[in-house]
Amino acid sequence: MKLWVNGGLHDADAASVSVLDHGLTVGDGVFETLKAVDGRPFAMEPHLDRLTRSARGLGLPDPDLDEVRRACAAVLEANPMPLGRLRVTYTGGLSPLGSDRGDAGPTLVVALGETSRRPDSTAVITVPWTRNERSALAGLKTTSYAENVVALAKAHERGASEALFANTVGQLCEGTGSNVFVVLDGQLHTPPLASGCLAGITRALTVEWTGAQETELPMDVLERADEIFLTSTLRDVQAVHRVDGRELPGAPGPVTAKAMRIFAERAAQM
Repeated sequence: MKLWVNGGLHDADAASVSVLDHGLTVGDGVFETLKAVDGRPFAMEPHLDRLTRSARGLGLPDPDLDEVRRACAAVLEANPMPLGRLRVTYTGGLSPLGSDRGDAGPTLVVALGETSRRPDSTAVITVPWTRNERSALAGLKTTSYAENVVALAKAHERGASEALFANTVGQLCEGTGSNVFVVLDGQLHTPPLASGCLAGITRALTVEWTGAQETELPMDVLERADEIFLTSTLRDVQAVHRVDGRELPGAPGPVTAKAMRIFAERAAQM
């Protein structure tokens, strides 16, 4: 396995960044995960746009997107695989201990890991912790991911693959690494960005291609929705067959199945 670190390819065993990198010491960094099919990254430009938005949100310098493209191409060429998780990480770089940034410049790492197609449906849980829609990090894809690690571990303990958060005012927000859609009376809804959820690339495409409405949704919508599904880079559109103790028999339901079909057809044309 070869990785890109700060300007070139390195064997995974030899690739390194400083233990004083701000991304490691305080989580001062942003990242993107892209699906790569047979060496081709999906929706590269929207992901790069979001990488830049996230970096600006943290006050990091804009990433050199030409370098990021070169790095992704080099890593994909060096590690051929049918389905991969392409990870771009961009951090504050070598810095003093503490929250102040140093002046050494940012760190760029690109890595690729093999993955497999997700099942058509999955189980999710809700967790008691909340997303802060007024946080300085709201809507940014940062490396400060420990909250998601804790919630996802709780989901795995309960036989689920994802955990769903409310925001501070009790509205449905998002998963640890996914956006959530619900079907009410045949109409698709998803929380608006103002809820504090991430502006998911797959979410945006699904809204565009299916006509889903962005709607403020109370958390108890999960107890009455006719259908529920998740979207993310590696899930695409994935039905939910259980939320906590509630079963949704027959998942994927008709609206979800249509969304899955539309997404697969339109994504194949990109």
